[in-house]
Amino acid sequence: MFEAKLHIRAAGVEARDGAFFERLSPVSGQPVTRAVAAGPRDAQDAASAAAAAFPVWHAMPNDQKRTLLARARDALVAHTEDFVEIAGKELGSTPDWVRFNVAIAADVFNEAMKIPDLVSGFEEASERDGIRSTVIREPVGVVLAIAPWNAPVTLAVRAIVWPLACGNTVVFKGSELCPMLHARIVDVLCEAGLPEGALTSVIHAPEMAEPVVEALAAHPAVRRINFTGSTRVGRRVAEIGARYLKPCVLELSGKASLIVLEDADIEAAALAATYGAYFNQGQICMATERLVVVEDIADRFVTAMEAQCANLLARRNRAKVGDLISADAARRVGRLIEDALARGATLVVGGEVSGAYVQPTLLDWVTPDMQIYAEESFGPVAAIIRARDEAEAVSIANDTQYGLVASVFTADETRGRSIARRLETGVCHINGPTVYDDPSQPYGGVKASGYGRFGGTSAIQEFTELRWITVQEPRTDYPFWT
Repeated sequence: MFEAKLHIRAAGVEARDGAFFERLSPVSGQPVTRAVAAGPRDAQDAASAAAAAFPVWHAMPNDQKRTLLARARDALVAHTEDFVEIAGKELGSTPDWVRFNVAIAADVFNEAMKIPDLVSGFEEASERDGIRSTVIREPVGVVLAIAPWNAPVTLAVRAIVWPLACGNTVVFKGSELCPMLHARIVDVLCEAGLPEGALTSVIHAPEMAEPVVEALAAHPAVRRINFTGSTRVGRRVAEIGARYLKPCVLELSGKASLIVLEDADIEAAALAATYGAYFNQGQICMATERLVVVEDIADRFVTAMEAQCANLLARRNRAKVGDLISADAARRVGRLIEDALARGATLVVGGEVSGAYVQPTLLDWVTPDMQIYAEESFGPVAAIIRARDEAEAVSIANDTQYGLVASVFTADETRGRSIARRLETGVCHINGPTVYDDPSQPYGGVKASGYGRFGGTSAIQEFTELRWITVQEPRTDYPFWT
């Protein structure tokens, strides 16, 4: 059994009260990890350690910061198979998915290593009425970083590395669903040579999530919060942050639409839709959940999707799909499928639920009265919604509380760009899948998918303060005073 502990100034830290919890395998139901269960006092200890390390990390020359970040990246990659083993047992993740996570995480490091010079090098000077002004950017201090289980390496690294690259120190709150994996990631990054306390970690039992986050947000040294996860939990994080006036970066739930127009490459659109809908069992915030297809080519598209799904369901490709995070999650997805079928949807492919496994499922003739139309499934279900024309397709794609990612397939790039401008999402891809990220570009959502951006230079705005400094000659008079 794995033993997961806290990292506060050093690895292997127990909770003050000796508490622990067990993580059960989603596949076997047996315990796989015995994890330290932090409480509010442990959380405060972690924040205090990060606060003590901030002056050291902030003052470190940029070349040295980059060297340490590069070492951390290389250490992460070197431990890939370690992460594969842990994630397989704690989450039921497929090896390819975990390796893909590590590769994207390495790219995040590569982009983040460009940031230190941009932060310290930012300076705007001006003069007015004899007063010289300088505007600079500086790191904020300690950042609370909260990452989920579904892309466990990529999202943990993203939560940690962007604030570090901006000169901040970080308290990382890992997921209780993969406590060993997230604890191990922090240990590996710290072993690369980060200053003591520059990165600390807290893991906790499921019922202690809110008290731990509250204790961290209340700590005076914590100046920012970044959270990736569900909209439901993100609202609670935002409420806690607001209570203590701590700005948040929130990347939340999605209900991504892929629009297929009459001039689209049908086969390419079907391939992208299959990849986007079923990769990692659809347990990705940017997963393709809605296929909005113009009626003229809808039957052809369904046929193409059916062929793609048949290939995916072949025995040789079973390992590509994997299991959901739990049998409860699978049953919830099953209920969404049943509701759609009861209300008139057509089952094209899949639909079977067994334990934590859900067959890749394709539904046709989905309508707004079905739960699957509006509710994020977070499972391997794609819903075809037929539209009369382009205008209705855009209207359907925007008919959701979420606004993270969308895709448009069309042979006319100008037309695609026009539609992208009308879609209410933070990200839109033309002739590409909804599941695509580039760490050099700003990533985040609108509406109930959150606010703020990870990636590229957008991280600078999220994790630094803009400061104004003036130099003035001493005066003997002031307006309305002398």
